[in-house]
Parts: sequence; structure tokens; C-alpha cells
Amino acid sequence: MNIHEYQAKAVLREFGVPVPRGHAAFSATDAVKAAQDLGSPVVVVKAQIHAGGRGKAGGVKVVRSIDDVRKEAERLIGAVLVTKQTGPKGKQVNRLYIEEGSGIERELYLAALVDRTSARVAFVVSTEGGMDIEEVAHKTPDKIDTISIDPVTGICPHHVRRIAQALRLTGDLQKQLSGLLSSLYRAFTEKDMSMLEINPLIVTKDSKLLCLDAKIGFDDNALFRHPDIMALRDLTEEDDKEIEASKHDLNYVALDGTIGCMVNGAGLAMATMDIIKLYGEEPANFLDVGGGATAEKVAAAFKIITSDPKVKGILVNIFGGIMKCDVIAEGVVAAVKDVGLRVPLVVRLEGTNVERGKEIIAKSNLNVTSADDLDDAAQKIVKAVRGR
Repeated sequence: MNIHEYQAKAVLREFGVPVPRGHAAFSATDAVKAAQDLGSPVVVVKAQIHAGGRGKAGGVKVVRSIDDVRKEAERLIGAVLVTKQTGPKGKQVNRLYIEEGSGIERELYLAALVDRTSARVAFVVSTEGGMDIEEVAHKTPDKIDTISIDPVTGICPHHVRRIAQALRLTGDLQKQLSGLLSSLYRAFTEKDMSMLEINPLIVTKDSKLLCLDAKIGFDDNALFRHPDIMALRDLTEEDDKEIEASKHDLNYVALDGTIGCMVNGAGLAMATMDIIKLYGEEPANFLDVGGGATAEKVAAAFKIITSDPKVKGILVNIFGGIMKCDVIAEGVVAAVKDVGLRVPLVVRLEGTNVERGKEIIAKSNLNVTSADDLDDAAQKIVKAVRGR
């Protein structure tokens, strides 16, 4: 689960992380009041959306008067920002963050994430702050350092020295970094974060470290332990289909293609999407119904897929282990009878109760195409979508 910048900074502030003062605003009037309360000669008006690249899209503006705060707030509230991360549709701005300006001497990059290779939390740092880290990694990978943290010891002096050296911080700034790293690590582990990005981490003109931006993602599987974090969820930033899928405990991610996929098992779902691409089409979603899905859960998954107007065909690919093929068949038949079938549907079943599953589909008298294996299924749905 992702949260907005102002929410991320509020979480970090609880752990003593230095962040600029600021207030959330939901209207131009709110924005003006927030700026007046800050009393800063320089104010930054920031659009709050779950995507990076806001500055390049005109979503972050530095202003020096209350009139300009109002002007920028009126421009941004309700506007649609299109960035590299939003896709061509962009995201509508429903809230702002009004923040005091900061005097910047240097911009650095600092992030914490779960390093799958070491199975530890790792800090990723670079002197190239304020830039897209992907661009830095591509052009100058030697300017990025990764330091993993042993969960038994936590942050140690040698971690601080390595990161300080990588960021070229000495003296008092290194002492500040020590406290900052400890606070960030504690926030990351105690709140079950999956990603914490500070870009930029700045050195101010009066030689202070300050987190000028903050992006946080949380482990969905641990949210039950953090009702305070769950309360920060902004449903307007999420895809309606993904919200509906979460209600039924379905693993669903909307994509940009035309072939809807319903599969059991993440690995098989990835393979299904790959073979669709192999034959020249694009998947419209990732959807893993899981190993113990009921007919009702399958029906819900099918309805979510058919609600996507981009879907021109559906591929159901099930390998029945724990999941029984007849349960899948019953769910598909029930969903088709309920919502109708306006696009081609190819079903490939294999495994437990496969013959029973095929019999249920055959006797349903629905316009469903059966497939013998995954390759056959992919070719059939691609051919059907292309109308030949």
C-alpha cells in the first residue's frame, strides 16, 4: 500500500526524522490558510498523487506570496498530472501539500528496501539526489552504493561510516546521518515498510540534513498490524478493479493489454502473460485466484475481468492441485450466466477433477472454447481476439 508524501512525512516525523514543516490542503482556501500558518517567505505547493515525476509535470511549484499560493492551488486542484509513472491517463490531483521552503546546498539520494538477494533491509544511496534513480543507475551505476543491514545488529557505526563516505558527508553531518539512519531503519522495520525513498535528502545552507521528499510503500500482508497506516489509504488513487479484487482477497493488477487472464498461482500467471506476449498480444491484467478459491471467488474474479472495457478476450488457465478444476468451471459458468459473455473465452483446465470440470463447461451450452494445453490456449485466444 502506498501513501501520499505528506502522510509519509507525518509517519517519519513520529520517529524523529527531520522533515520540513507543512500542511495538507484540499482546496485553495485550505492552501492559503496553510501558507499563512507556516509564515515562511518561500512556500512550496506540491500536488499529492501516488506517482513520481510530479515536478517535471508541473505539480511542484515554489512561490513567494500568498496570492501565488492561491493561484497555484486553484490550478492544481482537480487537474490531471501525467508523469512517467502515471501512464497516459494521468492522475487527478485531489489534495496538496503546502510546505515551507528550504535553502538547498546539496541534494542526495537515500532509500531503504528489502533486498531479496541478502534477505535483509538495505540502504541504497547516491550523491545524485533529485534525479530519477533509474537514470542514474543506467548512466552512472558507480554512483550508487548498496549497504545491507544485519537484522541482529541493526544500524552500526560501520554502516554509518560507509554511507557517509558514499554521500561525502563528514564531521557534524556524519553525526546527523547516524541519527537519521537509525530513525529511518526503526521506522522501516516497526511499520513493516516495503520501500522508503528520500529523494532528495538535502544538506541545507546551514548544514542540516533534511528529508525534502518522502515516498513510502507498506507490505500489504502486514497491514493488519497497523490500523493507523490502513487509515491513510486513499482509494481515489487506486484502480476500481483492484479495490474490488482486494475485497475478495484476489491478487489482481490492472495492465494495458486486451486479453484478460484468470489463473491460479503467481508463477503460472506470469507464464500465461508471457505466452500471450509471445504470440503478439498483451495481457489486460495479472490475476491469481489462489489455491483455495471457491466458486463465488472465481465468479467475482471473472466479473472484475469483464468490467474492464479494454478486454477483448479472456483466457482462463487453471492447473488443479489444491484448486479443483470443477470448482473453477462452476465459478466461470455462474459468472457468465450472471454478467453475460460479450468477448471470446478460452478455458484450459488440467489437474484435479479436470474431466468433471470440462464436463460442467460442455453441458453449460455456453460459447466457451476449450484448450488442451497452455500453448494451445494462448494461440486460440490470440486468434479469437484478432478475429481470425
